[in-house]
Parts: sequence; C-alpha cells; structure tokens
Amino acid sequence: MTAAGRREARAVAREARSGSGPVGAGFDPGPHPGATAKFGLFGEALTVGLLITLVALPVVTLPIALAAGIRQLRRFAAAEDSRAALFWADVRAGILPSLVVGVPAVLIAAVLTVDVVLARTGVLPGGEVVGVVGWAGLVVLATGVLVVAGIWSPSMRWTDAVRALPDTVRADAAGALYLAATAVFVGVVTWALVPLFIPAVGCAALAVVAVPSRRRRR
Repeated sequence: MTAAGRREARAVAREARSGSGPVGAGFDPGPHPGATAKFGLFGEALTVGLLITLVALPVVTLPIALAAGIRQLRRFAAAEDSRAALFWADVRAGILPSLVVGVPAVLIAAVLTVDVVLARTGVLPGGEVVGVVGWAGLVVLATGVLVVAGIWSPSMRWTDAVRALPDTVRADAAGALYLAATAVFVGVVTWALVPLFIPAVGCAALAVVAVPSRRRRR
C-alpha cells in the first residue's frame, strides 16, 4: 500500500471510531470506543468530578459518589448511554447502603489524621514512626475505597464489594499501586488548592476505569 493509501486508511479508521464516518464490515471499534475522543473523555471526567464532589459533600457519602462516577465513566468509555440521570439513579440506589462503608471509613480516617497531627507535635512517643504509619494508613484506606467503589454495582451489596477487595488487589497488585499513587495525587493537589479536588477526583474515577484495562506484560 502506498503512503497516500495508508493515510487514507487511517483517516477512514478515525472517522469510523468517532462515529462520523461509515463503518466497514471488518472494523473493530475496540473495547472502549467512547474513549477515543480524548477531549470529550477529559470533559466527561471533569463533569463527573463535579458530580462526585456534590454527592460527597457529607463526606460519608464519598464511596457511593465515587462508585456512581466510575460507573458513569465506564458507560461513556463504552460509548453507551451516559446521561447524568443514570449517575443520579446509581446514587439513589446505593446511597443508604453505602453508609456501611462510608461511616467506618470516615471514622478510621479521622483517627489516622489525629495520629498524624499528634505525631507532628511531638506529644506521642515515637512520633516519627506513628506519623509514617498514619500516612500509610490513610493511603491504604483511600486506595481501598477507590477499589471497592470500582467493584460495586446496584445489584451488589456493599459488604460483598468489601469482601471482594482482597481478591481484586491480589489479582492486580500493580494496578492497586497505581490507584494508591492516584489517591496520593488527589490528596496533594487538594492540599495545594482545595478547588482542584473536583478535577482530581474525576481523574481518580477515570483511573479506576482505565487501570484494569491497561496493557500488561505477560
């Protein structure tokens, strides 16, 4: 095939993936056709970040906010129906049951935060060790919440999603590390400027969608 022919074939493939052109009989859109529009995906992540922030204002509702946002981005990436109404439907379906995860997570985070603050004041013996353990605990907790939110669906109980957490982490330990780095990123940018939590948490939800689908070395 000539260079001009290859360019034309690539252009046809781009048009087919975007939906603006005809689709040939042998065309494979891939597992995430909705994610081919990079700016559209980024815009959806920002919108989902705003929706997550609104639902998570009471703090204990953060797990259901993340879960609904992750499901919304999965629908968008799969080029399925991704109306905002579906996000709110997921929230309504899981907001009360999610408190079984949200309340304990907030209490644990509060205890770990107090430990970190006291460790910095020098009141506690072995404060440096306590501080390191506190920060590590916060990262592990945040990562666990992200993974559980990615597992949950309206047909699943939150307790079942929590029980599936160890197996999910063992099945993809590297992916769990990526999500831990994502949780640290959200914390750092929020600490630097609180409004940045909105795009950061949207990107975190997108990471939960993207990490399991990444290419892996065999």
